[in-house]
Amino acid sequence: MSLQSDSMDSGTRQIRVPFELFDKTLLHNECYIDGEWYFSLSGNYFGVTDPGSGTEWGACPDCIPEDVDNAVQKAHTAFQLYSRTNPRTRAQLLSRWYQLILSAKDDLAKILVYETGKPLAEAYGEIEYGASFTWWFSGEADRIRGSTLVSAAKNRRTVTIKQPMGVAVALVPWNFPLALVLRKVSAALAAGCTMVVKPSPETPLTALSLADLATRAGFPKGAFNVLTTSLENTPAVAESLCTHPLVKKVTFTGSTRVGKIVARLCAENLKKSTCELGGNCPLICFADADLDVAIDQLFALKWRHAGQACITANRVYVERTIYEDFIERIVQRTESLVLGHGLDSATTIGPVTVERSLDRLESLVSDAVSKGAKIVLGVGTRVRENDGKDLSKGFFMKPTILVDMTDDMTMTHEEVFGPVLGIYSFDTEEEITRRANATPYGLASYVFTDNTHRIWRMMENLEAGMIGLNVGNSSAAEAPFGGMKDSGWGKESGKDIAIDEYLVSKTCTMLIKDHY
Repeated sequence: MSLQSDSMDSGTRQIRVPFELFDKTLLHNECYIDGEWYFSLSGNYFGVTDPGSGTEWGACPDCIPEDVDNAVQKAHTAFQLYSRTNPRTRAQLLSRWYQLILSAKDDLAKILVYETGKPLAEAYGEIEYGASFTWWFSGEADRIRGSTLVSAAKNRRTVTIKQPMGVAVALVPWNFPLALVLRKVSAALAAGCTMVVKPSPETPLTALSLADLATRAGFPKGAFNVLTTSLENTPAVAESLCTHPLVKKVTFTGSTRVGKIVARLCAENLKKSTCELGGNCPLICFADADLDVAIDQLFALKWRHAGQACITANRVYVERTIYEDFIERIVQRTESLVLGHGLDSATTIGPVTVERSLDRLESLVSDAVSKGAKIVLGVGTRVRENDGKDLSKGFFMKPTILVDMTDDMTMTHEEVFGPVLGIYSFDTEEEITRRANATPYGLASYVFTDNTHRIWRMMENLEAGMIGLNVGNSSAAEAPFGGMKDSGWGKESGKDIAIDEYLVSKTCTMLIKDHY
């Protein structure tokens, strides 16, 4: 790879940016509050590391709880004016933002690669997917409406109106830092709320670039604010945001453990929360399924971003009569993947984003093998060299497939979140429905079968907020996204329901005299 380097002043040291931007003003390494670039009161910075090389290439302010009040106060001041803007005006602002995001896609894609490690083609895919939420909510802004009804009580009429809730906070993970910021912020801005975003310590620069583009689109100062912070200071800063009295809504995507903390903090302060949490998603393939379709869908669903998606297939169950054929096909297909740095044009699967994930993945594989599983592809450990490429400084693991999986293995009960696939066998529909539901999680499930009666039964019997029927990833701006059980509550995206997460309903009853 031949990349041109530029320098970025972190305030304390010069950081070499290992790629060239068409718009060098897009990349920022300060927080963004009230339309201004802001340094933390701590005076400290934390580094941003390229997962493909292990090299620190950026740095951002390490915010502390004392930085929170200023950001929220500025967002609240902006809310007083922005909440009164006409819905059509908000729609037009979102539309302009959408166009600017697409115009900046080449630069945004490079930033995504160097923050997440995902291949460049996947980075472009995330931008297209993420921008679809901005486009969708530009339409939803114009369609916020209440209702009227004739009361059961004599001479009364009732009207409901919907108004923006106030300042919202978004706590965003590192696996899809652009798409998840856009899904949350677009809904909030469409509703008339202002927002403070706390991105993951691994991926702060993407959020800052989006905030810059939002201001260029015409959103008022203070409508979209970003506080960056290190992993060490994340719990304290997130708690300060959740408990601030002017924050009326918190939206969080991340682990169930942390989601329960966020939900508790919000509940104690009687504020609304949306939590999209961990998944342990089963993919079930019956013998009557179209195997070509099933393999194609699993391949895309499992290996995208090296398996680091909440809705990826975590447990793959295959009916026993096609078990060996299924394994042969998915192994053959997966062998085509090329491991490498995300900006290498030959790469089709990149590193994991966070180095500590490798230890956890190795432990999951070791546990499964010790209990009888067999590795049929990959090695299940960190890779330091592949096809002559030196990968020793990056966070790499070859795609690993295990077979003869059983329900007593740790992988069955924990979210894998990496390039490791476990395949199980089953015999009956009743059996696999029970096994698929035997988890506290309920984010997504996938079923492949040509039996229409079974499709309806599985759709109704599987305990998941989203179910793919002969399709893998079905996430889209027009469809509600969210889980049940320990996978969280509330919905993001979709018609009406997602924007309602940022609105408060008022009921107004009036007396009408029945004479002239």
